[in-house]
Amino acid sequence: MAILLEASTPPRAERAIVFACDGQYARYAMLAAEQIARLHPARDFDICLCYMDDRPSEPASLAHLGVRYCRVTAGDLFDGLRLDPGRTQVVYLRLALPAAFAGEYRRLLYLDGDVFVQGGDFGALLGVDLGSHAIGAVRDNSQWRTPARRPKQFKVLGVEGAPYFNAGVMLIDVAGFNAQGILGSCVRIGRENRDVMIRHDQNLLNATLKGDWAELSPRWNWQYTWASRLFEAMEDANVVHFIGPRKPWKDERGEFPLRFKRAYRAFMAAHFPDHPVGPDGTLPHENPAFLRRMLVKHLLALGKTCAYLDRFPDDLTVVR
Repeated sequence: MAILLEASTPPRAERAIVFACDGQYARYAMLAAEQIARLHPARDFDICLCYMDDRPSEPASLAHLGVRYCRVTAGDLFDGLRLDPGRTQVVYLRLALPAAFAGEYRRLLYLDGDVFVQGGDFGALLGVDLGSHAIGAVRDNSQWRTPARRPKQFKVLGVEGAPYFNAGVMLIDVAGFNAQGILGSCVRIGRENRDVMIRHDQNLLNATLKGDWAELSPRWNWQYTWASRLFEAMEDANVVHFIGPRKPWKDERGEFPLRFKRAYRAFMAAHFPDHPVGPDGTLPHENPAFLRRMLVKHLLALGKTCAYLDRFPDDLTVVR
């Protein structure tokens, strides 16, 4: 089945930042798109929001962003791949983006919908040298302090230990990705190992590449955990990624700084008033047990985290 693309507008550049999501995540992705557009008022790249079924609703108040809405039809391509309860095939959509955009863009920067953009030169990032690699990404947080740790999915699949990346932010060389047949390899591995797969396309990509990827600075995908959030406040990451089930827009336990919660609340109130973010709820200082555990975790992680960050003297350093 050919991968088909229907877009709201023609491409305006040869590079693009792309999101792939639907439902509520599409609305949160629009906040990230607005943040990027604000950083780059004269940008030389497109911003695309990709979906599989119904086009996300764009309020008139966001039309000035010039987001390109792209429906990607993949037919039965992802049939036979594992899905967590409540998930749809959109979780695999990013695998198809290099094929969908092959005739339009030479570089893609994929971003998950649950990222918060604070700074950075995205045009410069889109142009960094990946060497012979088709993908540039940030190491998964599980390997920041223990780089030799073998991911559980590698053990299940019999893959030897290798650097393992988080797929929430990926810089993709479109021609290289397609020439290496990465999409086909991911689908084949996923179907052959459906009964033992853990999660979705992140594991498929890592099992396919086995460490053959370029490593970007964590400032482009700061995975927000209870062992990394205080370091982020000092490092001032460009992109904060809210991995895991807890998000600032549904934080009943006071585990996120109020600045994130209030930014989502203000954005939704201004552009999606029918989908409001609730009140602050528990304040961070009202959850001292969490704060205590977080501080201990940071103290124990200090030396190894600093050693990891030392590998990236600036945010455009690429380890190839």
